[in-house]
Amino acid sequence: MGLVFGKVALVTGSGAGIGRSAALKFAEEGAKVVVSDVNVESGNETVALVKQRGGDAIFVRADVAKAADVEALVASVVRTYGRLDCACNNAGIEGKIISLAEQCEDDFDRVMSVNAKGVFLCLKHEIARMLKNGGGAIVNLASVAGLIGFPGLGPYVASKHAINGLTKNAALEYSRHGIRVNSICPGGVETRMLDSLVSQASGGKVGTRAMMDPLHPIGRIGMPNEVAELIVWLCSSRASFVTGANIPIDGGYVAQ
Repeated sequence: MGLVFGKVALVTGSGAGIGRSAALKFAEEGAKVVVSDVNVESGNETVALVKQRGGDAIFVRADVAKAADVEALVASVVRTYGRLDCACNNAGIEGKIISLAEQCEDDFDRVMSVNAKGVFLCLKHEIARMLKNGGGAIVNLASVAGLIGFPGLGPYVASKHAINGLTKNAALEYSRHGIRVNSICPGGVETRMLDSLVSQASGGKVGTRAMMDPLHPIGRIGMPNEVAELIVWLCSSRASFVTGANIPIDGGYVAQ
């Protein structure tokens, strides 16, 4: 049987990239999966991929920055599958690469709303449901930008540090209730978000791999499926003593 056989897993931002890989991995390891994204087409594509591989999944559209959407999302999980055991709070945006003095207040608010407030809202409603189950496991997607700074990405860095802080607090508050909460901090991973950041930084003159591979001691950026492996492991009983951790998965990036 799989690592999360018989469990019900929710993955936000799972229309592409790391979220999609996590949804597929949860299904591969035996979970029923609720795919959520703001993009209906890509979310349904993820569901189709899960079903093609013999898994069980549904799609629920939700904007994690909106409290009503998140509340309705968790309610849909329970209405469809009866419970919520695992959650991966992956939805996020990168924002613009601009120095702090030039940052627009609206852009700052948008990044913080999706990335930090979105994780808060997800934790709030997921934990409330898991308390009724008698426990669960949650993985929040932070970033190496939640551990160190990146010039030009002030709002993103702030939001990812906030996610790591929320993770520690949630773990401390709910560990004795059987709920484990961890965050992971990916380095460069082959996703559309990384492509967007590299395009902004280079003016479209340099490819993602050409710019990012040399920055990682391992010699390359990561793949979404590699991150998904860690996400699902953290939600499994094999990680039963792991909570409150902010775990780099970055090919050695922050070890430099």
